[in-house]
Amino acid sequence: MPRFSASLQFLWPGRPLPDAIRSAKAAGFDAVECHFPYEFPAEDVNAALAETGLRMLGLNTQLGVNGQDDFGVAAMPGREEEARGYIDEAVAYAVAVGAGNVNVVAGKTGGTEQAEAVFRGNLAYACDLAARHGKTVVIEPINQRDAPRYHMSLVEDGIATIEAVGAANLKLLFDCYHTQIMQGDLTERLRAVLPHVGHVQIAAVPDRGEPDQGEVNYPYLLAALDAMGWDGHVGAEYRPRSTAEDGLGWMRAYGSQPST
Repeated sequence: MPRFSASLQFLWPGRPLPDAIRSAKAAGFDAVECHFPYEFPAEDVNAALAETGLRMLGLNTQLGVNGQDDFGVAAMPGREEEARGYIDEAVAYAVAVGAGNVNVVAGKTGGTEQAEAVFRGNLAYACDLAARHGKTVVIEPINQRDAPRYHMSLVEDGIATIEAVGAANLKLLFDCYHTQIMQGDLTERLRAVLPHVGHVQIAAVPDRGEPDQGEVNYPYLLAALDAMGWDGHVGAEYRPRSTAEDGLGWMRAYGSQPST
């Protein structure tokens, strides 16, 4: 049976991170993850994690000085100093709150060879730093519809980067929503790359709502993932169609129940 992690800033946007952690516990999630926790003191996040007994699985590096227009800078030539500052920040915060994964966000580069060389160099730096603290670095292919010109959109390109960097603590974040849009064939694609996978995320396609409708049969896919031997969490990274609390029927179907 899958264990689910709440993507806090998707499910409860605008809510302070410690309060979102408490909401995830009340909703019945087994763990939490976030994108950009940096405005919240680590001690406040730790207090909420201790109170709820939940674990923070992962967080992202910053998007860059231009925000969504950058969508990360780790693959941007000429911005290595900025990228490594974000990596330093993310690893330090992950250490402070006990998060296992740091997602190094590449940026909108168009996928050039020069950008890939920069990305690999920055990932080697990130992996070396993360390894000193027992942390994993993940990279995520993101679809071109939501993030045009994003550096990496195909699972196979992510695997090529991982193999080229050659760090044992560099893994793939397999987001089923992005991969379905770009490539499909989710079950067999997961099976082929599972040894390289560090985390899995889900959302409906095409609306990115709760994973209970749309073109992906998640009951089938998650049962297949279990059968493959996946023992990690599955991240609920979707945008609720109403409120997060109103849309949790999909998770209760797997046996998870809200707190009373």
